[in-house]
Amino acid sequence: MKVVGLSGSRIGSKTRTAMEYTMTAVADKYPDAETTLIDLADYDIQFSDGRDYREYEGDTKYVTQIIMEADAIIIGTPIFQASIPATLKNIFDLIPADALQGKVASILVTAGSPKHYLIAEQQLKPILGYMKALVVQTYVFIEAKDFYQKEIINEDVLDRMDRLAEDTAVLTETYKRIREEKEADLSFS
Repeated sequence: MKVVGLSGSRIGSKTRTAMEYTMTAVADKYPDAETTLIDLADYDIQFSDGRDYREYEGDTKYVTQIIMEADAIIIGTPIFQASIPATLKNIFDLIPADALQGKVASILVTAGSPKHYLIAEQQLKPILGYMKALVVQTYVFIEAKDFYQKEIINEDVLDRMDRLAEDTAVLTETYKRIREEKEADLSFS
């Protein structure tokens, strides 16, 4: 099982902190899982210009290929101006519309205000649905007050991130098993 964590902003530390914790939880609970954390702050990603993702070079090609090869994607995003960052939206623009078909996607949101709680519901889930992802319905919402000196201090948030890691892995394994059983049934027809 290949699990990619995507920290969807070029600035700030809260989303990266939460994503590191979540990806460590996946690796600890599922040692056979291949985990990769992609923090968009570490990469020079080109803006989408409509080309096939395989035609890009450098960091853009690397990041899109890693996403395309994943079985599951944990998307971490801050909320800026009541929206997801353009850097994250650009990733969705770079990959094909059905790129997430058969992949499990889960969501982790960091925000400065509880007023942004529904941004994942109103913006991110529709994009993931359009791209045919199998979306983990519950997501983790973390406010600025849950952090202190680049650490998460709210135990409830830590528990919810552990659960998100587990739900992502269990759903990924379950869908994989169902697909394998279905393919086995079809091969004997």
